[in-house]
Amino acid sequence: MKKVLFLTYYWPPSGKASLHFPLHLIKHLNELGWQSTVATVAEETFTQKDDSLLAEIPLDIKVHKIKSFEPFDLYRKFIGKSETEPLISSETISKERKNLSHRISIWIRMNLFIPDARIGWYPFAVKFLKKLLRHEKFDAIITVGPPHSTHLIGLRLSKLFHLPHVPIFIDPWVDIVYYKDFRRSTLTLEIDKYFEKSVLKNASHVIFVTKSTRADFVEKYPFVLNKSAVLYWGYNEGNFSKIPHMNKFSDEKILLHAGNIFDFQNPKRLWEYLQKILLKGERIKLQFVGTVSPEVRESLIKNGLEKVTEFLGFLPYQEVIQKLCAADFLLVCTTEKRHVPGKLFEYLRSQKPILCFGDENPEVEELIKNGNAGMFLSYQNSGEEFFKNVRSYSTDLSFVKGFERKKAASKLVEILNSLGG
Repeated sequence: MKKVLFLTYYWPPSGKASLHFPLHLIKHLNELGWQSTVATVAEETFTQKDDSLLAEIPLDIKVHKIKSFEPFDLYRKFIGKSETEPLISSETISKERKNLSHRISIWIRMNLFIPDARIGWYPFAVKFLKKLLRHEKFDAIITVGPPHSTHLIGLRLSKLFHLPHVPIFIDPWVDIVYYKDFRRSTLTLEIDKYFEKSVLKNASHVIFVTKSTRADFVEKYPFVLNKSAVLYWGYNEGNFSKIPHMNKFSDEKILLHAGNIFDFQNPKRLWEYLQKILLKGERIKLQFVGTVSPEVRESLIKNGLEKVTEFLGFLPYQEVIQKLCAADFLLVCTTEKRHVPGKLFEYLRSQKPILCFGDENPEVEELIKNGNAGMFLSYQNSGEEFFKNVRSYSTDLSFVKGFERKKAASKLVEILNSLGG
């Protein structure tokens, strides 16, 4: 059996949503003839923990947990939070907070941590994995980013040990949407661009999770065209097979948003429309699973929606799936044309009508349309059209099942086998 070294910063018991894709790829890789060894960080202190995910880790894989310098520990102290108080990702980059310490921390994050605030893992991971690779043979290295500093570890090891490197880009790198409206110095950008290009040039193959991201990288770096592929984020069928049948006894409709929602994803016209229909006597409840940015909260309060809103915060993953399946409508807000939210595939699998907002995102619009799953609208729209037509949506399950993660793992195996490592 061939062996692959898989570097992923996020790993159970971290509750980070982006770990589900690599976790299930690894599970299926083992079934398909590629034995995985995982290298991850010893203690991930930003996200909340979901201990239930520990049961998802295959018993036959090795997991190496490597220490790291965590700048977010210093960030907590800087903004006055205790060591055990969780950080809220939608707040850490919010522009609504005007205090000096927050502005200074944003500048430091954008300009001194290159490519990202996880670069403190790099020296410890390289040192540990050099020893591992001297004693154990691997056929390939796969790295998952963000954090893109993980790709730099893969680049270093690939060059030292002459191993094929396959970086997986869950998000863009230099111009990731989180940097929107924040100032990065010319020097910072040039260094970051150098890192990005170096990883891509050295890579034996590059995996993207959206077609639009791949097209964007190919436009910047034409050499990527013939050594790249798209594996959609997808979903895990097993999580949906565990959902019990639920009878609904209330005529109150639930509109649910799962995942973090940021200031730049605020559908202001929707909140205005929901206020109007509530005043007309319709019964609707808003539910948010995950973090909610300050600006979004302010918009909800401004429109008198706080009394019909539940902020559920972080929930174990299986509970999130249950909430999706119990809701009447699902809300998703895209950030840019390259953004296909990972939760969109779980939304599709739940077969609940999807209300999606975005300024320009033909890829997401096409996925929703092809699945007959809901409606894609601009942020200038109120959503009224969606609610008037909601009975016409009936998600095509045969279309959705094309995105089950086992199929993505099969494609990844084909890529690994083609490398001849």
